[in-house]
Amino acid sequence: MNPTNPRYGYAAGAGSQALFDEGLRQHMLRVYNYMGIGLVVTGIVAMIVGTTPALYVPIFQTPLKWVVMLAPLAFVFFFSFRIQSMSASTAQMMFWVFCAVMGLSLASVFLVFTGTSIARTFFIAATMFGATSLYGYTTKRDLSNIGSFLMMGLFGVIIASIVNIFLGSSALQFAISVIGIVVFVGLTAWDTQNIKEQYAENHDQESQQKLAVFGALSLYLNFVNIFQLLLNLTGERE
Repeated sequence: MNPTNPRYGYAAGAGSQALFDEGLRQHMLRVYNYMGIGLVVTGIVAMIVGTTPALYVPIFQTPLKWVVMLAPLAFVFFFSFRIQSMSASTAQMMFWVFCAVMGLSLASVFLVFTGTSIARTFFIAATMFGATSLYGYTTKRDLSNIGSFLMMGLFGVIIASIVNIFLGSSALQFAISVIGIVVFVGLTAWDTQNIKEQYAENHDQESQQKLAVFGALSLYLNFVNIFQLLLNLTGERE
């Protein structure tokens, strides 16, 4: 056999591409599995706390509720700044802890909205998220040009949400919900494509494990925010 024959070069290239595609598929499955398990942890904690008066009364009927409400945001900033210095196992453990903390924060939805409304909104949010993430994974279009615009929108939504905690304006909350859904749907597609591109940079196994955790965190946050904002728009209150 002549190794310089283009046919053999093509075969080698095809084999390398097949290995890359399989590795990427496994990486994305790991990301979605982490995210899915994280949502289960969040849901279980939220449901237990939100339906147990002995747990939610000391939290949501005292000033402790502000700590619980703002803790996830502080956790995200800490995670973002420290993940590079963490081991993969520590990053994964911190992700599960974060999901539990988020569940504690989301327990309040069981005090405000009906169970049927929560289930319906979760299904709608899952459908929106799934379709958008699939688009981000399969599209050939470069979504990086909308990333900076979406990040500006994200910071705007965060600031407006914090301000509205003190104002309690229903009109502002409606605007935050509508704009926020658009922003997080866009971020879902952008983050999904970004996760693919980061995998293609040939990181070592430890780095890829951390990338999977951080990718799961990004998609998890997008989903949770889409769910919350949809619930504010369409949820039926108790």
